[in-house]
Amino acid sequence: MKKLLFQFDTDPHPSVFDTVVAYDGGADHVTGFGGLTPNTISGLVEGAIFTRAPKDKKNTAIFIGGSDMIAGQHLLKAVQSKFFPGFQVSVMLDSNGGNTTAAAAVAKLAVSGSLAGKKAVVLAGTGPVGQRAAVMLSREGAVVSMTGRKMTKVVEACEAMKARFGVDITPIEAVDNDARGRTIENANIVFAAGAAGIELIGAEHWQNNPHIELVVDANATPPIGIGGIDVFDKGLERHGKIVWGALGFGPLKLELHRACIGRLFTDNKLVFDAENIFELAKQMA
Repeated sequence: MKKLLFQFDTDPHPSVFDTVVAYDGGADHVTGFGGLTPNTISGLVEGAIFTRAPKDKKNTAIFIGGSDMIAGQHLLKAVQSKFFPGFQVSVMLDSNGGNTTAAAAVAKLAVSGSLAGKKAVVLAGTGPVGQRAAVMLSREGAVVSMTGRKMTKVVEACEAMKARFGVDITPIEAVDNDARGRTIENANIVFAAGAAGIELIGAEHWQNNPHIELVVDANATPPIGIGGIDVFDKGLERHGKIVWGALGFGPLKLELHRACIGRLFTDNKLVFDAENIFELAKQMA
């Protein structure tokens, strides 16, 4: 029986990246739907849960993507609300790769040094990767702050994380490189999660900081987010800090993403979100 993955995207067009990884992860056929909201998924979910016998439902799964993690969370909740005993399929949330990218990066940080009790700053963290990284760092015992250019947006993201995961993330407004540099003056862990091609801090902001122990940058598009590191840095020591570039932990991110897709087709009751994706990442790291 064919393994069918239905890609529910909150953006107008389903992600090509997610489609490719879905096939590489074991899906036989991927059907993408864009521009979805909680009000428009009823018929799609019903089509997924009513069409196969109970023993065969594990061969149908739903993947939720898009660029907005909060919108993805709402869509996941709406999808789950349509399930009832005997009529459900496995589902995965990974808006903009937020769960798998953050999980891979934080898992690599966790094998590079202790996270518990450390002060962590997630730079430009209001996007999917930054939000999930902040959550995972917090759940590992770090004291986490998150920056953004607009305080209202940072507060909104922190409140959403508090509501979903019960974690307390401190919001900080930082509008430029120097402002972001000041936020990491007493940090032990720096995680850059900004948009592609935007430098968030320069080398001068971190290289001589005696407090910083671990540095990770999730941006692979030049200029990268943290000046003075390389996208291929793979737990490399630079200036007394352990550094991970986007392509240093990238292989784990892809391996993790594919592994999650494959597992969706082993049962019809699985839900892959931040918690269990992160646990899997730590096993694979």
